Amino acid sequence: MELEIYQVDAFTTTAFKGNPAAVCITEKGLDEHLMLQIADEMAVSETAFLSLDDWRLRWFTPNVEVALCGHGTLAVAHVLAKKGIAKVGDVLAFNTLSGTLNASIEEQHIALNFPAAHLNQTACPAGEWLELFGLKQADVVGCYEFDTKQLLVIKDSAKIEDLAPQFEGLKALTGRGVVVTAESQSQDYDFVSRYFAPWVGVNEDPVTGSAHCALAEYWGPKLNKMVMNAYQASPRGGEISVERLPNQRVKLLGSAVTMLHGKMTLLPSND
Repeated sequence: MELEIYQVDAFTTTAFKGNPAAVCITEKGLDEHLMLQIADEMAVSETAFLSLDDWRLRWFTPNVEVALCGHGTLAVAHVLAKKGIAKVGDVLAFNTLSGTLNASIEEQHIALNFPAAHLNQTACPAGEWLELFGLKQADVVGCYEFDTKQLLVIKDSAKIEDLAPQFEGLKALTGRGVVVTAESQSQDYDFVSRYFAPWVGVNEDPVTGSAHCALAEYWGPKLNKMVMNAYQASPRGGEISVERLPNQRVKLLGSAVTMLHGKMTLLPSND
């Protein structure tokens, strides 16, 4: 059995930047165990699987299935356009664990219509937790929860790039994913962030579309803006334009670059 596989750098126009996602598009859905094996083999933060018979889209880290993935959705829409299955002007509707997600193929970008995250303000983590990120209580402006993840707002955007979390120590604590963000001091961006999820096999996600569904909800009211430009300051870096829409929706605008295209040969298992 052979499967066509793409690897796409999402939320960038430049090779070796943005967030790499693997993409596998098949006529019918694959077995869940096989999808997890493929995701582990591809060894990127997410591998996206689309079955064309029902337009069901699923995303897997090397360890688990996730309910929402922005860069994986962008990568799939990019590949569909590259293969000629979609064209400029088309609005693609994917069936996912997060409901129906739309991707619009535009001339220069792909626009994703995602559900906005609901933020719950919480008490900030204890000193030990912050120390594993290299932060102090005085650095923190506010703490929130969304979708079992945490949003940590800090005062100084310069500290964002300097973060060097102790991942082994974090994995010993309970967690799912942590977004650290600050208002940008650059005229090019409204806010900056980084995203860490060692609990699901992704120490740092280079550019995280789903996190920006929460970031848009936090920064929009703070900055009194509906449209914002964001930079995820991972070592690879990535840019996302976000827009708060009516009915608790968020539009994410991004580009992508195809890096690899080939076939994966699946031999019978000896297990």
